[in-house]
Amino acid sequence: MRRKLKPVLLLALAFGLFVYFANSNLFVAGEHGDPILLAHRGVAQRFDAASMDGEACSASRIAPPTHDYLENTIRSMRAAFAAGADLVEFDVHPTTDGQFAVFHDWTLDCRTDGHGVTREHSMTDLRALDIGYGYTADGGKTFPFREKGRGLMPTLDEVLATFPDRRFLINVKSNDANEGTKLAAVLARFPPERRVLLVPYGGDRPIDEIRRLLPDMKIVSRGSLKACLLRYVGYGWTGLVPKACRNLVLLVPTNVAPWLWGWPDRFLARMRSADSEVFVVAPWSGGATAGIDTPEELGSLPEGYSGGIWTNAIEVIGPMVKDEVGG
Repeated sequence: MRRKLKPVLLLALAFGLFVYFANSNLFVAGEHGDPILLAHRGVAQRFDAASMDGEACSASRIAPPTHDYLENTIRSMRAAFAAGADLVEFDVHPTTDGQFAVFHDWTLDCRTDGHGVTREHSMTDLRALDIGYGYTADGGKTFPFREKGRGLMPTLDEVLATFPDRRFLINVKSNDANEGTKLAAVLARFPPERRVLLVPYGGDRPIDEIRRLLPDMKIVSRGSLKACLLRYVGYGWTGLVPKACRNLVLLVPTNVAPWLWGWPDRFLARMRSADSEVFVVAPWSGGATAGIDTPEELGSLPEGYSGGIWTNAIEVIGPMVKDEVGG
């Protein structure tokens, strides 16, 4: 019996050593440079994302303001890049006059002095609104940004014209395939070297449509993330990168990341070999999207981490990362 067990044990040991060394971070640490910072909605007013779901109005429960920037505006994007952002995320809605409005909410009632569904308005109407109207940090006693946001809702075309050499993550707010068709038509106007700076993300249907029409573009969707990560957990220990992981931007919660084979450096290297990028976000809890927003959260990342960082507080995290990198 012992003689029969010996080959099995040796085989198991060899297999264990293979898995260990194939997924260790030996010889890959620090190979690929500095972290990449993604500013969610530009420089924005802060709120407690953990206490909100996707339908709640963040403008009605902001923290006491420390600056006067309003999310999804050209001014807030410019400030985000100045603070160290490599990419800025913003949200888009189609309008009744054939444009895309840059605005977060599905409806206008919370954040603005308008009413109704955002996409059921023309850009002319949307431009007339005060997008700072609904912000309050004290339950409606005061509204510090009223009449400071009138006329500040930009179009997608304006954003891309203002920042012709900058990278953006463009959030499609619906799950309508037709919206993907419309956005693809806008993006198709640009040459491939410009499109590589733009990443559409959102519902599976519009993003699948964009990938069908513009297969050269990186994308993000719930379906693409699930397909990639489940396959990678299943057989990524072999060193093989699933086809589903190619040409993506991956958003990985920090409480999920340690379960990925080769995390962090070898995993990042494998995704880069598949022309994909990885951005860590705050631990997944089922609520609204939270980022790496505090010095403590930044300090919890692996030493020498060289992937992407999603943050809702670029004005805090950006200077910390850039100052550290710059010495």
